[in-house]
This record gives sequence, C-alpha cells and structure tokens, in this order.
Amino acid sequence: MTRPSRATTTVSTKGQVILPKAVRDQLQWPAGARLEVEALEDHVILRRAPLFPPTSIDDVFGSLKTSRPSRTIEEMDAGVMEEAKRHARD
Repeated sequence: MTRPSRATTTVSTKGQVILPKAVRDQLQWPAGARLEVEALEDHVILRRAPLFPPTSIDDVFGSLKTSRPSRTIEEMDAGVMEEAKRHARD
C-alpha cells in the first residue's frame, strides 16, 4: 500500500483548491478528472467520481421486457447452431 501524501494548499477567493502535482500523480488524477466531494465534521474527502451512475439488476433487466414468450434453452441452442452453419458457408 502506498504511503499517503501530505501537502498544504490554500482555498482561493473563488473557493478553488489546487491539488499538488505529487498528489495528482500518485492518484492518477489528470486535469478534468471528476471528483466526488464528501464534507465531514472537520475534514473533506475527495474521491474519483464513478464513470456511470450505479444501477441495479432490476434496472438492467427491466429494459429487456418483450411481449413475446421467452425462448427455451433448446430453441436458443438451435438458433446459435443455425447461425454458425450460415457463417461457415460464407
């Protein structure tokens, strides 16, 4: 585990803080990196913001609804074999 870096910085009149280059390099935060800010009682935590919002399995599978009945494993296997044979001829 990497030893945490410590440095001092100043809050500007616009509320901006410059993260020292050594800290940015250690965390691999390039210019433009999106960060989450968590304010606690006596300190602030910065962490890399996730690229995508969290989703649940229901969110994903909910988008796959169809009015047709589900296919059986045998029907899916037959479809895969049919496509494999079709591509083998090409």
